[in-house]
Amino acid sequence: MSLRRGLIIFILLAFGAGGLIVAKSVDKNTIASLLAADKFKLLLALFVVFGAWCCDAGRFCALSFAAKESVNFSTGIILTWLNYFGSAVTPMQSGGGPFQVYALYKKGVPIGKGIAITLMRTMLTVLILSLTVPVALLLDPEILEGSKFLKGLVFYVFLVISATWIFIGFTLIRPDLFKKLGKVIILWFRRFNFLRSNRKVINIFKWLDREVDNYILNFRLVFNTGKLWFLFSVILSALHLLALFTVLPVLMSAVGLRFQYLQTVAIQAVFMFILYFVPTPGASGVAEGGGALLYSMLMPSNMAGIMSIICRFFTDYISIFMGVAVVIKMLGWGVSENLHKGSSPEIEAVKQR
Repeated sequence: MSLRRGLIIFILLAFGAGGLIVAKSVDKNTIASLLAADKFKLLLALFVVFGAWCCDAGRFCALSFAAKESVNFSTGIILTWLNYFGSAVTPMQSGGGPFQVYALYKKGVPIGKGIAITLMRTMLTVLILSLTVPVALLLDPEILEGSKFLKGLVFYVFLVISATWIFIGFTLIRPDLFKKLGKVIILWFRRFNFLRSNRKVINIFKWLDREVDNYILNFRLVFNTGKLWFLFSVILSALHLLALFTVLPVLMSAVGLRFQYLQTVAIQAVFMFILYFVPTPGASGVAEGGGALLYSMLMPSNMAGIMSIICRFFTDYISIFMGVAVVIKMLGWGVSENLHKGSSPEIEAVKQR
């Protein structure tokens, strides 16, 4: 799927789901509540989103320091926005990494370290969610009651996360075997004439060995010599999620809806946990519709749908828009398309060394 097509699908699904939600759930009371919304609290919600950006940017900085690199705060903000953009145009929100690794590479961070930093950043979020969700479901089992589909989805997500952690453990414990597996895949491509040049195959082998070694080295570097920075990144990861989960209660307060803060956090944790593994670009469509379904446990149904859209606007759409601006200004659409496809002239040059 091309970058432009992914973005178009994201927009169509988001607007389609949003339009359907508005048509089915919005009534006169909904409109009256929105018109009477507290403008200061809406501004506060925006401030909370900015706080989430700061925590995420700080997490990039802390992880880079742990890896003996130096990423400043402004670069961390750019990496945050690039992650939102990349996630919006790829299935299962998986596309942020290549953009971040490229941006780090342009700042002088080796590719192996860039991969380790971005992967660790994502896995910290997934780890915190995977620990939080069982506690949330234990404290509030009603979240999954009456929905076999939601139960099945949560089970599916746990399987994916388990497989991901097993894969990461495999790469760290048996990097030699991981290299062999990568070379087998490369030779498989060679067999089907995807790679016709023997020299190119040899160069890719050398690049794979070097980057896997760097990847392992930098993971060990973080845990052996950057423990305090890593601990700080864990704290920032938790604060980042907490800030995102606080946006909904602030918005509910703005329109005069009562809420229990811990319940809103628990439901959003379960929801975000699921959205990480939804196969549509940026989880569009499912995020809006699923939010309307789950948020009806927190508020009247005539408010749940529109609050799902508004919350999504604050926590995702603004960040994605900023990511688009960064991509166009700093990277250019052509470079971004190459990264989306898994290559760029600069990185290809590194592979040839």
